[in-house]
Amino acid sequence: MKSLFRLFSLTAVALLFTFGALAQTASLEGEVKGEDGKLLPGALIKINRTDIKGNYKVKTNKKGQWFHAGLPLGQYEIECEVDGKVVDTVKGVRTRLGDPLPINFDLSKNVARKQAMEKAVATGQVTEEMSREMTKEQRDAMEKQVKERAAVMSKNKELNDAFNAGMENLKTKNFQASVDGFQKAVELDAKQVVIWANMAEAYMGLAGSKTGAEQEAANTKGLESYAKALELKSDDAGMHNNYALALAKVKKFDGARAELDKAAALDPANGGRYYYNMGAILTNIGQMEAAASSFKKALELDPNYADAHYQYGIYLIGKAQVSADGKITPVPGTEESFQKYIQLKPDGPFAASAKSMIESMGAKVETSFKNPSAPASKKAAPKKK
Repeated sequence: MKSLFRLFSLTAVALLFTFGALAQTASLEGEVKGEDGKLLPGALIKINRTDIKGNYKVKTNKKGQWFHAGLPLGQYEIECEVDGKVVDTVKGVRTRLGDPLPINFDLSKNVARKQAMEKAVATGQVTEEMSREMTKEQRDAMEKQVKERAAVMSKNKELNDAFNAGMENLKTKNFQASVDGFQKAVELDAKQVVIWANMAEAYMGLAGSKTGAEQEAANTKGLESYAKALELKSDDAGMHNNYALALAKVKKFDGARAELDKAAALDPANGGRYYYNMGAILTNIGQMEAAASSFKKALELDPNYADAHYQYGIYLIGKAQVSADGKITPVPGTEESFQKYIQLKPDGPFAASAKSMIESMGAKVETSFKNPSAPASKKAAPKKK
């Protein structure tokens, strides 16, 4: 009987200790609102003990609420994770006995806080309330961001000022000042295609005002600038066209044709215009055979390119034989070129000249034509893009 009493007493003591141990746990609860302000189901709540090792997890239910019981009394850091990313953290949570301690997360406030922070970084002004909420690490990070942004803004202003100076001087043909502006701009940002392209044009303009070694040096710099621009944007048909024209000016015809081929391949609709531009440049520098080849190529790409017909006719008329009595014997195709121009542009700027050329050959200007079998004329592109 004594042994049974002792057993009962020991059991009671054991139960007493068990209830005492259960009483030393705590619970946490809360809700999570998304960035839209609505309750968010499926958010992961990570409960990390910071005084000793201990980690617990729970997800919000369909109503965006969560609850975790049986937590030892201690110090905790509570994290809210959405889509694998921690979006908010509450530090310094000390659990308590009794009712669950509420820990809520409202991510819509985080959005507003982030926007306010971005505005503070942009303006360099931090509100007193924001300063109170920030830790020392956050304040240090924001000060660093403010300084970095100020440096970027200063650089951008300097870059814009240099580029604008280059453009203004390019418009007024003050080529050396234009080159200086673009050179300063490219030193600040060497990845801007537009800077290299305009600097190339400024150098080529500068070369036109120089002679000898100075001209050669400016041309070289201009070609290098075009090449650099195309390094950054190789799919720009207009840039290939402009580079080709620059190469033609320094009589690098093979390179010019290669660039025109690239331009035409990238922009077939304007291929005729690119080769016509080349022919015009070559005509102006007295390279008539090369010019004729370019006009023919333009017509291959666009058979209804009226101006190319006229310019090719001008080239052919130069091949005509003139007898002692002044009679002109043109080479084959001359009359046809001028007739085609008149057919396509009866009121064009070269119409009177084309008619005069035809009459000088003793031929009659046609005033009516059959419907051309060639495809419709393509829209001409501007000389430079």
